[in-house]
Amino acid sequence: MQFELTREYIDEIKRVIEEKNEAEAIGLMEELHPADIAEIYDELSIDEATFLYLLLDGETAANVLAELEEDDRDRFVKALPAEVVAKKFIDKMDSDDAADVIGGLSDEKQEEILSHIEDIEQAGDIVDLLHYDEDTAGGLMAKELVIVNENWTVLTCLRELSRQAEDIDEIYYVYVVDDDGILKGTLSLKRMILSPTSAKIINIYQPDVMSVHTDEEDEEVAHIMEKYDLVAIPVVDSIGRLMGRITIDDVVDVIRDEAEKDYQMASGLAEDVEASDSIWLQTRARLPWLIIGLVGGIFSAMVISVHEKGLEHTPKLAFFIPLITAMAGNVGVQSSAIIVQAIANNSLGFESTFSRLMRELGGALINGLTCSLLLFLSTYFLTSNSVGLTLSISVALFAVIIFAAIAGTVIPLMLNKMKVDPAVATGPFITTLNDIVGLFIYLSIGAYFLMSL
Repeated sequence: MQFELTREYIDEIKRVIEEKNEAEAIGLMEELHPADIAEIYDELSIDEATFLYLLLDGETAANVLAELEEDDRDRFVKALPAEVVAKKFIDKMDSDDAADVIGGLSDEKQEEILSHIEDIEQAGDIVDLLHYDEDTAGGLMAKELVIVNENWTVLTCLRELSRQAEDIDEIYYVYVVDDDGILKGTLSLKRMILSPTSAKIINIYQPDVMSVHTDEEDEEVAHIMEKYDLVAIPVVDSIGRLMGRITIDDVVDVIRDEAEKDYQMASGLAEDVEASDSIWLQTRARLPWLIIGLVGGIFSAMVISVHEKGLEHTPKLAFFIPLITAMAGNVGVQSSAIIVQAIANNSLGFESTFSRLMRELGGALINGLTCSLLLFLSTYFLTSNSVGLTLSISVALFAVIIFAAIAGTVIPLMLNKMKVDPAVATGPFITTLNDIVGLFIYLSIGAYFLMSL
């Protein structure tokens, strides 16, 4: 059953904490999913959250900690003694989640927590994972997986499977390696069960296996798993040794984080921010794009000043400036959004830049003709404007739409070729560029028509 956090529930939780009623607090949380408990923690102070947290059983406490937002988790872990973090939480976590939890702490705090972990093998796995960049496959992978040797018999394999499975929540694949730890393939549980116990693994495993290197970017890992419908993928080092596995839940987090980042960049935010962040952090994230917008506005004003005499001669030209800039911005953002989405999904295929540009140009011609015709008819029949003015703004709108569509297509493709995130092309960047060029096109065409007719 889905849990819905309400103000009444939060008030009840706070009352129980204030009264130090441990039994009632446990009763309020025992039926909740760890993700729901993590949502409650967002509404509590550190002291209140700590009181509740220490009442949870070890496995639930570890799962809740993994569900918390990174900033909240770091703040919470820093407030607890290292021994409590190690024995109550880290001991119950998979290696990848444990590395995420302590990865944001100081080196001293990390060493202190690791020193309290009794399982030396687990501590070693966590240390190994901390060495990888968090945005790579190595930073995403977990060390918990089932490994069998290609020279084993099925009977030996079954015994090992039973032993290794104790520390693994979900077994998606059984991975086959040689004596040097090189990944050779995967073994089907069904095939293993149906084979004679004396059969050698080398004769029954599946040699074709999709894998990624430890230094593969997390976005590429997500794309591979999405493309091939994988629930888990093995991670190997530069010589093919099996190092760990990445599961679908980790990839979902990557997809969500990338979507949030692209949305913020398209909205004009230079870095990841949330509503609860400090004013300084929010200002730092917004100000660069606002300055770009300011510079763009200055250039737009300069374009208008160059055509000052034309506006004095025909003041009505100024009436349509907001329309031109709005249309230029909308068309540019639409075109760039389609390209950015295609790049993010790797759905451009083998289509050339020229083919993509021609397709977008065809759509721009249809949109431009339609909008220009509607503008001409509405301006001609519903206002007292002259034929020259009506024709000039209609032609200018058509030209502006064509330019905006081309710019919105070409700029993201160019940025992608230059290994720059094309998401920066959307939002303020495209809008500002199209405002400047759109105004120049509009006023230039307006001046030409009005002087000619």
